[in-house]
Amino acid sequence: MRELYHEQLDDILVELERMTRTVSTAVRRSTNALLTTDLGLAEEVIGADSQLDATGEMVEEKVFVLIARQAPVADELRMLVAALRMVADLERMGDLAAHVAKIARLRYPLPAIPVDLEFLIEDMGEVARRMVDQAGDVIHSRDVAAAQEIASTDDEMDKLRSNQFRLMMDASWPHGVEAAVDLALLGRYYERIADHAVSMARRVIFLVTGEMPLAQ
Repeated sequence: MRELYHEQLDDILVELERMTRTVSTAVRRSTNALLTTDLGLAEEVIGADSQLDATGEMVEEKVFVLIARQAPVADELRMLVAALRMVADLERMGDLAAHVAKIARLRYPLPAIPVDLEFLIEDMGEVARRMVDQAGDVIHSRDVAAAQEIASTDDEMDKLRSNQFRLMMDASWPHGVEAAVDLALLGRYYERIADHAVSMARRVIFLVTGEMPLAQ
């Protein structure tokens, strides 16, 4: 029975890792939809978000069942609590990817992003996607050092956001209010995806060490 129990614990981590791959795909596809004005792709990302939520609910149910039936203690309970928090992070990242796709849909058939600013969104989308992948990797490996490195990647996102604000606040901004609002929202969405990836990394550190690192 205990062997089965530990297999069930491992299965939860496997499901979490799979969810990160789903989110990573959603981030990549939503960014592509935005940059290529692909309405069909945007709709696919938006529609797939409900499936991610359903998977999250399934994982939560498995956690609650194990807590109720197995009375987990110490590292087992720590893992289950961390899993619940990571599910919430992943579901929110999926929502944010869908928000990116919704901006592409809102502005269709026109591009949402001016051509001379596409590089910024492309970079933000890539950093966000990479951080989601890193979070999935550390769930699999439980590598504390690798989890800590995700915060360094987050610094890249912070620099991109600073550059974004610099461009938007420049007196010569030529693209009008609508483009500025879209760009500000998109920057916030990608920034929050990165923040959730950092949160997941902190949960992995907690899972392994029993200590929650201070938020930076």
